[in-house]
Amino acid sequence: MNGVLDTAGERLAIEYSLPWVGELIEEGSAGELQRIDVDDASLRVYVEAESAPFRTAGWRLLSRGAWHRNGEVVLHNVCTAGFDLHFRRRAEWTEFTYRWRPPTRDRLAARLLRSRFHLLARAVLMQYPALWWAGTRGRSPLHASACTAGNAVPLVTGPSGVGRSTLLLDELERGGAATGDNIAVGDGTTVWGLVEPVRVEGSGGRRMPHGRGEVPMRNRAAALVPDRLVVLERRPGEETSLSPCSPATAARALVTSTYMAGELRRFWAFAATLAAGSDVGPPHPPVADVAAGFAARLACFALVLGSEPPRLAETLSSIEVAAWA
Repeated sequence: MNGVLDTAGERLAIEYSLPWVGELIEEGSAGELQRIDVDDASLRVYVEAESAPFRTAGWRLLSRGAWHRNGEVVLHNVCTAGFDLHFRRRAEWTEFTYRWRPPTRDRLAARLLRSRFHLLARAVLMQYPALWWAGTRGRSPLHASACTAGNAVPLVTGPSGVGRSTLLLDELERGGAATGDNIAVGDGTTVWGLVEPVRVEGSGGRRMPHGRGEVPMRNRAAALVPDRLVVLERRPGEETSLSPCSPATAARALVTSTYMAGELRRFWAFAATLAAGSDVGPPHPPVADVAAGFAARLACFALVLGSEPPRLAETLSSIEVAAWA
């Protein structure tokens, strides 16, 4: 066992035989990879040095590049990341075994588009398995972050680029905690964070799309129970404002933000294919039900971000919010 990663409410035991894959996993785990042996991992991820295809003779064709037999599934070139996958369930754990077998086009893309490849490989090897398995527990991926902001514990959502990361990092600099930057899983009550580096403009670390760089997240919380739901919207030229919104509006924003998220664009097909071939888990994560559960339980607010980013804790502790909560 090369390492253990607690992410999205799951424990992944990770073994790899390719040194460059180890470097990729170490980087993508943002310092959270533990060099320990455990017996309680819910998922085991193996990356083999073998380059031969997984055997599928006599298996049933599931879809293009996918086969299944007796609950096991083989996928070729998962999410165009260059890895083939063999999935199976054992009595003690669920097993994802990968082999690096990219077509020529994707091998070249991995060399020329390094940032894209790193994001894809992390998703396929570390993130998507945990997100999918969380669905077997009634949890759903969410494009949102839960954090502590003063005395409040908001679940913050909004489209990519609206400024959520900036607000979160400001709270972290002031001693707050957060489940993560972009993606989490939730069940309508609790939010579990997906481990990944934080990508922000003007930072050091690996250069990523949209002029952002990666840095480790300080004060990461494995899970939080939010006490309010905050929907972000940006309107340059206007003043920052906070107002209550209906549960239906907040739930709709949480769902639409999740489906718009680029980080999850390939996840839906990954999850559906594994569910179809293995008969395990829901054919689709309960995104709408989980969002509705949070919105029904929590006070819901719309936070319009103007030209000057606000301090989240101060905004949420205003007299008006205290009266509405």
